[in-house]
Amino acid sequence: CRFYSSNYQYVLAFVFAIEEINRNPYLLPNISLGFDLYNALHSEKWTLESCLMWLSGLGKVIPNYSCVREGKSVAVTVGTTWAISAQMGTILELYKYPQLTYGSFDPILSDRSQFPSIYQMAPRNTALALGMVRLMLHFGWTWVGLAISEDMKGIQFLWDLTGEMDKNGICVAFVEMIPITERAYFSLAWQYHYRIRDSSANVVVIYGDSDSLLGLSFSKWNILMTGKVWITTSQWDFVFSERYSLLDSFHGTLTFSQSHKEIPGFKQFLQGVNPAKYPQDFYLTDCGKLESCPPNVSLESLPLHTFDMTTSDGSYLVYNAVHAVAQTLHELLFQLSEMQSPGHGEKPVVHPWQLHSILKRVQFNNSAGDQIILDQQATPVEEYDILNFWNFPDGLGLQVRVGHFVPLAPRDQDFSIHEELINWAFEFKETPRSLCSKNCGPGFRQSPQEGKAACCFDCTPCPEREISNDTDMKQCIKCLDDQYPNSKRDHCLPKVVTFLAYEDPVGMVLACAALSLSILTAVVLGVFVKHRDTPIVKANNRTLSYILLLSLILCFLCPLLFIGQPNTATCILQQMTFGVLFTVAVSTVLAKTVTVVLAFKSTMPGMKMRQWLLSGAPNSIIPLCSLVQVTFGVVWMVIAPPFIDTDTNSEPTLLIMVCNKGSVIMFYIFLGYLGSLAMGSFTLAFLARSLPDTFNEAKFLTFSMLVFCSVWIAFLPVYNSTKGKFMVAVEVFSILASSAGLLVCIFAPKCYFILLKSERNILPGSRSKAKSR
Repeated sequence: CRFYSSNYQYVLAFVFAIEEINRNPYLLPNISLGFDLYNALHSEKWTLESCLMWLSGLGKVIPNYSCVREGKSVAVTVGTTWAISAQMGTILELYKYPQLTYGSFDPILSDRSQFPSIYQMAPRNTALALGMVRLMLHFGWTWVGLAISEDMKGIQFLWDLTGEMDKNGICVAFVEMIPITERAYFSLAWQYHYRIRDSSANVVVIYGDSDSLLGLSFSKWNILMTGKVWITTSQWDFVFSERYSLLDSFHGTLTFSQSHKEIPGFKQFLQGVNPAKYPQDFYLTDCGKLESCPPNVSLESLPLHTFDMTTSDGSYLVYNAVHAVAQTLHELLFQLSEMQSPGHGEKPVVHPWQLHSILKRVQFNNSAGDQIILDQQATPVEEYDILNFWNFPDGLGLQVRVGHFVPLAPRDQDFSIHEELINWAFEFKETPRSLCSKNCGPGFRQSPQEGKAACCFDCTPCPEREISNDTDMKQCIKCLDDQYPNSKRDHCLPKVVTFLAYEDPVGMVLACAALSLSILTAVVLGVFVKHRDTPIVKANNRTLSYILLLSLILCFLCPLLFIGQPNTATCILQQMTFGVLFTVAVSTVLAKTVTVVLAFKSTMPGMKMRQWLLSGAPNSIIPLCSLVQVTFGVVWMVIAPPFIDTDTNSEPTLLIMVCNKGSVIMFYIFLGYLGSLAMGSFTLAFLARSLPDTFNEAKFLTFSMLVFCSVWIAFLPVYNSTKGKFMVAVEVFSILASSAGLLVCIFAPKCYFILLKSERNILPGSRSKAKSR
């Protein structure tokens, strides 16, 4: 790989591990490890040449020959890209050399049938996608772009990440697959930059290593992007690939780095590295040529963008790789010494192929206390630190730990982040937002835009009786039946309980009308009682007139049961009282009509109706008809009696207390029976209207039944079209109107003759005698 300063730290971690092992009297005692270093460039030609040069020895490329007999290596550590590991692995497999890679985990290299000698030190990153999605959810980023290397590792990560994003309602704004060939880098890279820059997504996930994402080195194309939040991994070494200027495209980047402890003594080792200690070190030699870099300079004094003293992920893996080889050699040498016969003085010879059986199952704790397992199937799920890149002022280059992600922890404890520590990109004065559409505030719901991603939506107000009390709600919540939404439709308010009360203007008018009409009816009854012996009162059965007036008084008082707060007793009495009283009134009218007919028929020759009239047969109609209605009422009360109910739909802000009919069918049977009596009375009265009788009230009865039937026929559609307490008002008005119709049509003419035309309130014979006198 290209020799960045981060790669130089890998070399130092490698040297530090070798020296640490050589100082350890308990690990490989009496044996000193040596090493060779080769710079494997990201080119197939140079990678193969470095590999053959190492195999041949003496710095020469001689295929199929080895010019070194002693001090030959038994294992190789390789990094940082999968391409270098794969190219070298193909050749090294011919000689069964164990190859330990310290780059990021790659699924291609885990194929044991193709690369049986390669061991990957990095964990699988199985929870990386989940961790990034948890970060997006924390900040509410739902519109995110993806720039991913176009290799097997990148495709697998893209699959994992988009799957997690879909499950959590996060949309992909764009996907840029970055080719991994150098020719594609320089031919298409500028196009990626402009597409990313022009996207409405403020958050972009970048995945790949430093070499595979070379095309995203914005400084190479003189492009500055300070309006994006980059989410990436520690494998992309963007810090040292940028041109340093006052502003940095990657200032504020959030990086996921695998959690690991600091290697004890490594920082002190780095502080002691200088050109005087390692004169053969070309990196330090080049540094020493600078006027500002004396021979005894410490790496700690270099700027962070030149050299970072913090242990990187790659350095940690290199350190573990060296110790894994040492642990394997230690166990192998112990096994070989056990197999030698006693007294055999020669040291056992180690061949590279012998290490494989032990490397596959090696487990140990490194000096930092972390457990190292090379078997990928047994590797525990990794944890991540979330780092924030600070690069202002120019060259600061700090990676600050601002969060942590533990996949196996409980849901509410797996993710933590300290927002106050985060430095965002320069264009953001506060926590950035990355949304396809603006948030829908309380009172609105999301309405998807046709043909666009689910995160792109319009904000639609909640419909009636529904609210949304949070932002970006997909569906509004319906208020409970006893609640209604406020004007902003962001919370529900309790409905005010109401009913047709006496204090209500409508209730007050109806109550006054009921009392006035009942008093008026009582006055009429008094007039009839006072003039009970006059012909107009005695005609058509005086008793029936009294019964009719008494029933009308009660009919006028009946609406008082409908006004006021309902209770169980009033709900039952309303319908029973109304039905029975009106049945008595209508059946009385029917009896009066029958009386008129019988009275006329009894005067005709040959008719034997007089005995029916004298026996009081018409009066029996009233109890018979009333008994039928009472029977219907008892059945109603037994099957489904009326009960107190609340009307939640008529008024949006009111909870109206009403009496539920219980059985609507029985209610209409009540009305139907009453209507049949009225129609019978109307028909009979209509037929008897022309009978020749001085005090024939058939005409008045006909008109009264016409009014009565008209009121209740009009009642049905009006009643069914109204709601709440107005249904009660319509029923009360119908009771008063129909009762008043009976009172006025039947008794008003009689009162007129009794009070104003008293001379006509005498029999015809008496009137002629008065004239003769």
